[in-house]
Amino acid sequence: MNPPVRVLYLAGSGRSGSTLVTTVLGQYDGVFAAGELRYLWQRGEVENRPCGCGRPLRDCPLWGEVRRELPTDRAAAIAAGLRGRLRMRGLPALLRRHRRGVRPVPEHPDDAALADLYAAVARHTGARVVVDSSKLPPYGALVGALPGIELRVLHLVRDPRATAFSWRRRRGLDGDADPELMSRPPVGKAALLWLVWNTVTVRLWADRAPAGYLRVRYEDLTAEPEATLRRIAAFAGVDPAGGPFTGPATVRLTPTHSVAGNPSRHRTGPVPITADVQWRRDLSRRSYALVTALTAPGLRRFGYPWRRGGPAAANPAGSGSSVAVGSGRSAQVRQPASAGHEEG
Repeated sequence: MNPPVRVLYLAGSGRSGSTLVTTVLGQYDGVFAAGELRYLWQRGEVENRPCGCGRPLRDCPLWGEVRRELPTDRAAAIAAGLRGRLRMRGLPALLRRHRRGVRPVPEHPDDAALADLYAAVARHTGARVVVDSSKLPPYGALVGALPGIELRVLHLVRDPRATAFSWRRRRGLDGDADPELMSRPPVGKAALLWLVWNTVTVRLWADRAPAGYLRVRYEDLTAEPEATLRRIAAFAGVDPAGGPFTGPATVRLTPTHSVAGNPSRHRTGPVPITADVQWRRDLSRRSYALVTALTAPGLRRFGYPWRRGGPAAANPAGSGSSVAVGSGRSAQVRQPASAGHEEG
C-alpha cells in the first residue's frame, strides 16, 4: 500500500501571499509547488494556460507524465462539477456536516479522479509534500476527505483593507500581456469574501493546531521572511534549513510547475520579499471605512487595527497556532513597489 500523500493546503482569502509562499516552498527539497490545483481541469487542461515553467500546461513534460494517469477527456465536466459543488450557498450545509463529524463535501464520482491527481503528482515528482494553494475552504475540505491524503492546513491572513485594494488592480491572469484579467470584485464584495473564507477556515481546521493547522499573517511574513518560511517548512514536515534564502529577506527562485496563481509565480532569480503597502496611501477613506465595517468581526480575531496605520497586535486573541514574528509594530517596508512579490 502506498503511503498517504501529504498535502499542505493554503487556505483563506486571495491576495494574502499564497503565491509567494508556494513558490518559495517549492525550492525546498522534497516539496512540489503545485499551485492552485482546483484549476487544473479548467485553466490547465481545457484552456491550456501556462505552467509555472512557462510552457502551456499540455506541453510541460512533467504535467504530461501526470496527465497520462488522469481522465483528461472529462476535464471540462470535472471542472463544472467542482464549480457546482463548491458554491458559497452550500457553506451552511457544509458547516453543519462538519459539526456532525461527517464528510463536509458529499462524495461524488469525480472524487476518484481528484485522488488520482494528487497521487500522480506525488509519484512523478517524488515529493514528500505537495503544496496546493487553492485557498477555497470547501475545496480544502473536499481534498482532506479524499482517500490517501494527509492534509495540513496553512491559513494565510492579510489585512482586509489591503486585500480589497489589491483585488481592484488590473492584472492579466498570466502577466501583463494576457488580455484576460484576474477577478476584480468591488471592495465591498472583496471584504465579505475575506470575512467568509477566513471564518470558515477557522471553523473547519483551527482545532487541529498545532500539528494540522498553522496560521500566518502576511504582515509577519514580510516583516521577517526567512524566520517565518522556516517555521512554515517545519510545519509542512520538511527540513527548514534547506531553503532558497540568500539573505534574511531575499530568495533565489528557480521555475516551478505551478498550475495557477498570481502571475508573479513566473518570476525567477533573486527576488526580495517586501511588503506591498500601497493601499495605506491610495485606498480611499470611503473604501477603508466600508471594508473596516464589513470585516469588523475578523479584525480583532486576527489582530488588525481599526484605524489606518494603527499597529497590528503581535499575539491576537484567538490566534491558535499563529506565527507572530513581529514585535507588535508595523512591518518595516522596503519600498520599490514592483520589486517584491506582492500577494497570491
